[in-house]
Amino acid sequence: SCKAMRNIHLIFFSLFSMPFVLGSLSTCQLQGQFHLNTMQKDGDVILGGLFEIHFFSNYPDLTFTSQPQQPVCFGFDVLGFRQALTMAFAVKEINSNTDLLPNVTLGYSLYDNCVELSIGFRAALSLAAGQKKHFVLNDSCVGAPPVLGIVGDSSSTRSIAISNVLGLYRVPLVSYFATCSCLSDRTKYPAFFRTIPSDAFQVHAIIQILKHFGWSWVGLLVSDDDYGLHAAQSFQSDVLPLGEACLAYLKVLPWDNNQYEIERIVHVIKKSTARVVIAFAHESNMIPLMEEVVRQNVTGLQWIASEAWTTATVLHTPHFIPYLRGTLGIAIRRGEIPGLKEFAPAPAEWTEAGGALCTGHEDLQNIDTEFLDVSNLRPEYNVYKAVYALAHALDQLLRCEPGRGPFPGNSCATLHTLEPWQFVHYLQNVNFTTSFGDEVSFDKDGDAIPLYDVMNWLWLPSGNIQVQNVGVVKKSAQRGEQLHLNEDPPMSVCSKKCPLGTRRVRRKGEPECCFDCITCSEGEINSTECIPCPEDFWSTPDRYQCVPMKTEFLSYHEPLGICLSTVAVLGTFICAIVLLVFVHNRKTPIVRANNSELSFQVLLSLKLCFLCSLLFIGRPRLWTCQLRHAAFGISFVLCVSCILVKTMVVLAVFKASKPGGGSILKWFGALQQRGTVFTLTLIQAVICVTWLVTASPAPYKNTDYHNDKIVYECVIGSSVGFAVLLGYIGLLALLSFMLAFLARNLPDNFNEAKLITFSMLMFCAVWVAFVPAYVNSPGKYADAVEVFAILASSFGLLVALFGPKCYIILFRPERNTKKAVMGVCR
Repeated sequence: SCKAMRNIHLIFFSLFSMPFVLGSLSTCQLQGQFHLNTMQKDGDVILGGLFEIHFFSNYPDLTFTSQPQQPVCFGFDVLGFRQALTMAFAVKEINSNTDLLPNVTLGYSLYDNCVELSIGFRAALSLAAGQKKHFVLNDSCVGAPPVLGIVGDSSSTRSIAISNVLGLYRVPLVSYFATCSCLSDRTKYPAFFRTIPSDAFQVHAIIQILKHFGWSWVGLLVSDDDYGLHAAQSFQSDVLPLGEACLAYLKVLPWDNNQYEIERIVHVIKKSTARVVIAFAHESNMIPLMEEVVRQNVTGLQWIASEAWTTATVLHTPHFIPYLRGTLGIAIRRGEIPGLKEFAPAPAEWTEAGGALCTGHEDLQNIDTEFLDVSNLRPEYNVYKAVYALAHALDQLLRCEPGRGPFPGNSCATLHTLEPWQFVHYLQNVNFTTSFGDEVSFDKDGDAIPLYDVMNWLWLPSGNIQVQNVGVVKKSAQRGEQLHLNEDPPMSVCSKKCPLGTRRVRRKGEPECCFDCITCSEGEINSTECIPCPEDFWSTPDRYQCVPMKTEFLSYHEPLGICLSTVAVLGTFICAIVLLVFVHNRKTPIVRANNSELSFQVLLSLKLCFLCSLLFIGRPRLWTCQLRHAAFGISFVLCVSCILVKTMVVLAVFKASKPGGGSILKWFGALQQRGTVFTLTLIQAVICVTWLVTASPAPYKNTDYHNDKIVYECVIGSSVGFAVLLGYIGLLALLSFMLAFLARNLPDNFNEAKLITFSMLMFCAVWVAFVPAYVNSPGKYADAVEVFAILASSFGLLVALFGPKCYIILFRPERNTKKAVMGVCR
């Protein structure tokens, strides 16, 4: 069960010792031990911890001599020590909890990594392999492993290095501060967990802030390590392709704080038009950077801090306040740990390599120090959750019932035969809620539930900086990233957002966020890319929105349509009155002398002509477009053919009055007259049917006249069909006119030919004028011209043919006698 630990121990020996034989080849002896700053407590199960207790260190000699050199760490980190103390407190609290691990006592072994990779790596191997001076290779492994799991490290780089080794043997590492998104790769780091969200979510959180305030023109500073470089990569891959923001510059802060390089970077910041600067860096990077910002007096910047320095009090100095006030930052979720402040610090327990020991009698409770400030617990809260995650995983492991376990054969793991991968299984599935009310669990990649606080640095009248919580950003499976913020910071854009109705035109040779705004064309809207309005819609003059297009057609509700429809109805009414007058006086000489049957047919056809004009008024429909010209053509052919037959009858009667002409009348009897009218009308009907079948008129939405207006009209379908229809009417009218003209001087008291001649003259004049007027009239005015031509020609025929007769019938009845009619014929 301790095969993995044996392998780690072998690696530990091979890297940092010189193996030799002590009586046999099965025993290794440690040549020397790493004397690291440590704080320890015994227990049935030991938890390891890696913390930044000191900021700096001198590199030791890595060789083993008679007097091996030890790392010298200096620059005490109060926050790091408070984090270590939080782990000690959590272990004590768990040991006092009768419900969690009731029969197991936890201990701890905490090491100082001194913010140095080599020291942190040694400490991790020391924890995983143990510090036994002798190790028997063929000894049976019995008992708990040296450490059940390690809480740490605080750095992404150190966590990567440690996980590359410990992950091979599934020794769990639960980090409270390593945020590199690269650590979410389960194939590379199968035993890595963390109680802090990864930088991938932190980048998305900052993107949400940028979108919230409309900041699209920003600068990006990153530290020269895995933390900063992966954040920069994530920012570029997640932000730039979406066009949500543009980078004015991307600069890597030198790890060695090279002054010349820092001066160059600050000069770039000063000259840039970007007023928002995002810094994914550590506080150790920010201090020399801000010193140079102060020296070059770079003011008016809106800083956005990553969680690594958002709450760094070392930057809250009067020297930096005028430049960093108003800073917005992403911060680890704040929590509360009841009893932590009362937990008596034990500085005597902590042994500093090469340093003096504390007495342990120092009274710190009544001193107002940063060490005792538990009002803003953030990384400490993550440490607290990490310790409890390990404890809950162990508790579930120990509560396993034999025969119902998760391992092969439904077996369970025991503390004395525990394999690290078995413990990782339980840690992966841990799920509990802290006393502060936050849920703790890990996703498939070992990441914690994404949740950050948004902080704002306020400059108080007292001259101090107060870091105030102004919002929260979290992620859920249903809604994605959600930002809740209540601050109004300044603008930072290369080009202001284009107003509605304009589009972006990128400036040549400049980043995507630098652009000019060009007014959209007519019929287009939007503020980034002009898009055409949907069909039947048009843009407003300010290109603000698409509105339905205005429509135009000859309507019954407009003055022109009302006038034309009124005249059409009036003409129909007059035709009806004339018809009644003729029917009532059908036996009088003047009605009988003018072929009363054909007169009745002419009146009926004129009524149809007046009524068909109404089909040209109103919104065009398919049936009205098809019917209007057919009804018009047939009605007028019926009317003109009746007039033609009447003219022919007049000529036949005159011819019959001459000697030898009596036989001609047999060709103009009532039956022949009806047949002729029917045949001439049938020809027009055939023309109309052929037209409708081959190329039917149809409604059409015309936008050629006006871009913002739809003109509804009927397209005739076939110009040939329309020309044949009009030509046939014209042919009959011309023939009637010619015959009537020949008969105009016949001796008769009431010569019908004269009236027909005059009526056909007006009819032809109207339709000759119609053609050019129709062709040159747009939209509804073409319909109005055609209606006018129909009404004018109809009224011309009605007045010319029936006006004189009605006058005699109604006002001069003495002339409506056979004697009067015959007397004039002499």
